[in-house]
Amino acid sequence: MRQKWSSIGVNVCAFGLMVGAVLSLSPRALAADAAGSSDKAKATAEGFKAEQSVTSHTMLLNGKTVSYQAEAGTLVVTPRDPLDSMDGKADADKEDKPEALMSYVAYTLGKESDSKRPIMFVFNGGPGSASIWLHMGSFGPKRVDIPSDRAAGAAPYALVDNADTILPASDLVFVDAPGTGFGHLKGKDADRLFLGIDGDAATMARFILQYCETHQRFNSPKYIFGESYGTTRAAVVSNMLSSRYSITVNGVIMLSQILVWDNNADGPQTNPGVDQAYYLVLPTYAATAWYHHKITTSAASLPEFLKEVEAFALKDYAYALAQGRRLDAKTRADVAQRLERYTGVSAALWEQSDLRMNVGVFTQNVLGRNYNAGRLDTRFSGLSLDPMAKESQYDPQSSAISSAYVSLFNDYVRRELKFGMGKEYHSSVDFGDRFDLLHRPPGEGDRLSQTANVAIDLAHAMVENSTLRVMLNAGYYDLATPYFAANHELDHLPVAGDYLSRIERFHYASGHMIYVVPSERAKLTQNVIHFIQGSQSTGN
Repeated sequence: MRQKWSSIGVNVCAFGLMVGAVLSLSPRALAADAAGSSDKAKATAEGFKAEQSVTSHTMLLNGKTVSYQAEAGTLVVTPRDPLDSMDGKADADKEDKPEALMSYVAYTLGKESDSKRPIMFVFNGGPGSASIWLHMGSFGPKRVDIPSDRAAGAAPYALVDNADTILPASDLVFVDAPGTGFGHLKGKDADRLFLGIDGDAATMARFILQYCETHQRFNSPKYIFGESYGTTRAAVVSNMLSSRYSITVNGVIMLSQILVWDNNADGPQTNPGVDQAYYLVLPTYAATAWYHHKITTSAASLPEFLKEVEAFALKDYAYALAQGRRLDAKTRADVAQRLERYTGVSAALWEQSDLRMNVGVFTQNVLGRNYNAGRLDTRFSGLSLDPMAKESQYDPQSSAISSAYVSLFNDYVRRELKFGMGKEYHSSVDFGDRFDLLHRPPGEGDRLSQTANVAIDLAHAMVENSTLRVMLNAGYYDLATPYFAANHELDHLPVAGDYLSRIERFHYASGHMIYVVPSERAKLTQNVIHFIQGSQSTGN
């Protein structure tokens, strides 16, 4: 399944490029990077070599000087212990053995690591996105300082101490997905073993185990934080750690969540008869119209307005879509009028669209055809590339901020963290059809030939660890992973009993990258810190 959704996260934080987007690298260069090259990654006949650079830093936080250590480096991850082999023969000496060289940046509070402190493994999405978006925008001790709702322009940019870092509450490890960042893949069957929902998650799980081994963190409270496709990864990783390795995590934190891929509203027209993406995205369309003053309503606040839209979406709108061609003309016209009232897009266009409007059509039309609304964050807008196009041709938010993040990280990691000289950092890689989007759910013998759904993985993790807590963070203006769809997914986890009491949910006046808005970043940080402290105090 290589639909539009599979571009989630390839650029900005996890959902930046639209379907068919191509990076500036040639196909040959992409293939070389994914396969690994001896000159860039210091691979030898024996395999990749791990490297680390440890530096000491201080920052002013809440009026106090805080010391912390940073470690930038790479670890070599294999699909299994190289001394274990299915045929009983060690393969440690094989030149073509599959390996993933994975890059990361870790931060620990104080002058020495404390194995009893919480530790959080943080990653973005994609598939094919490195972790710089969360690293440089949300919780790290440094962050990019750019406008929250418009283009950052060209260099120079400002890197500042991050008053909203969660380092006081948890050590942090920002991990680049296999094949991204300073990482590389090599060996026989590397694509099959590392590039795919299951292979990617298994590699991340083994990275976490290896990091805990080399840094003596097995007994630390552990948290997994994923953004966008990273939430898909987080669900699978949390279950793999528990079921395969008997390592339970204290909490799973999801930012801009998608677990059920049928809920993606980029291309639901290719999946006729499965209408849930249309009514689950509607509240975000309404929030967008509210923000840009395209509608009038008596509601006193956005949350109050959205409650009305959510009720309509689940009842009248969902019912109308379920009727298909049986829907009578009067009801169709009435629903189209309600849709215009909530979204600012004309009833005529809604009827022309058969009451089914994907994200591209909406963002092309909600502001008038000369301007596009953003996809990752609909607060952003930009001139339309083609006013006559059916769908939006680009994402204004992605274009507005990517250069600042990539430029500053490349400078920061080399200048301050003393790592990466002579290496190329890939903030995103378009794996294309090489990334296997089929998934084997827990209890199944093979991957299923259906749209991926990893909600069952998270459910299994919650069943195996009855104290596992889950946190959802969602932005009202995110069309890539709509907040209402995320709530719908959590409300339908196949877990018996009162599992909902173990799930915390927070919604923000921001988009996909909640942390680009200063006020919402501060709220996010405080909510995450309280989540960590709460899971500790309950004995989790």
